[in-house]
Amino acid sequence: MIRKSIMALLVGSFSMGVMAAPAVMDGVEVLQPLFDEPTYIESGKYADSLYIPSTVDTILWGYLPNKLTPPVAAIESGDVVVFDTVSHEGILEDQGRNPLKYFGSHGYSKEFVLEDAVAITSSDLEHDFFKDGPHIVTGPVEIKGAKKGDVLKVDIVKLEPRVPYGVISNRHGKGALVGEYPRRKQQPNPSAEFPERFGNVSILSPIFKEGEKYFGKLPSGDKNIVFPLNPFMGIMGVAPDKEFPIHSVPPQYFGGNLDVKDLVEGTSAYYRVNVDGGMFFTGDSHFTQGDGEVALTALEASVRATFRLTVLKEGAEAIPGAFIDTPLGETAEFWIPVGLDEDLNIAMQNATRESIRFLVNQYGISEEIALAYLSANTDFAVSQVVDKTKGIHAKIRKSDFAEFEAE
Repeated sequence: MIRKSIMALLVGSFSMGVMAAPAVMDGVEVLQPLFDEPTYIESGKYADSLYIPSTVDTILWGYLPNKLTPPVAAIESGDVVVFDTVSHEGILEDQGRNPLKYFGSHGYSKEFVLEDAVAITSSDLEHDFFKDGPHIVTGPVEIKGAKKGDVLKVDIVKLEPRVPYGVISNRHGKGALVGEYPRRKQQPNPSAEFPERFGNVSILSPIFKEGEKYFGKLPSGDKNIVFPLNPFMGIMGVAPDKEFPIHSVPPQYFGGNLDVKDLVEGTSAYYRVNVDGGMFFTGDSHFTQGDGEVALTALEASVRATFRLTVLKEGAEAIPGAFIDTPLGETAEFWIPVGLDEDLNIAMQNATRESIRFLVNQYGISEEIALAYLSANTDFAVSQVVDKTKGIHAKIRKSDFAEFEAE
């Protein structure tokens, strides 16, 4: 169910050698795996970084790491890690668990299908569509010196689409309109051999690149809906201090499937460390998402994600809001506290409480002033309503506190 074998903590540096020219479509280069095991890269585009592939040895399918999950590699605080993540869309049982066949049916030849996705689905790695989470989760990576009570700062350095397409899915029993959509009927005995029996709907969206910007297309008749892409990682987090299996769908205090679309390239996230080593993991890459993610998935596809992982020791002045209990996002413009609960109203209350706490500790204002400010000039967005535990995130504008920052 979880992992087939354990890798060495860190392998030596290799030369990449001669590689075939990458496939390219509409300006989007297919990013096949660089290596088949964790490898330190000394030179080139990803110089001075640790590369983590998604293989049967480095992933969990449908679950998140816990305190017992061995690390796939270890780094020093401040090091850069490059993950080749694999999206579950196009490889699940209701899509045939065969990405060559699935994407081939949409006109994509073999060179446009990721080799790591093919290797995972053709392996004997077990996955139960109805019981397990859908996500391919890569890691965890140990950050040496991280102790329980510290904070892990995750700088999202770069997010690169690996393929020229993504998939949006609506599945029975899931999404904002359970019982209304999908309209297709379920049939008895669905399986990877008979994916049509699931009655689910998956829509493929081609993507293209203009200059440095990516765009997605949703064809409808002889016209296309065209929209900009804003890639982010739906799943990031650190291992909880638990020994039982951690399902990948509901987000929790340690991160996981938060689906906060604002955490794009150039932003940061903060997580409280729960076990020594921190044990950072990631997955569920998105090309773009609307707040709410109402169908069930957003436009999802595989991404090459580059992070800088830095340990902030417990009590350090660099920790925003003095301490971290639930994940916190940071962009150039906003602080982003998060509230979670199965009840959306309670999630809203939790996000409000966490925002008050953050403002009081970060800027030294009173609770009354914090609440008044939040009501006057902070937007609270619905992160998602489809992951069992619902999410609300606040967007606290940093520039409103310029006088406090100047002190």
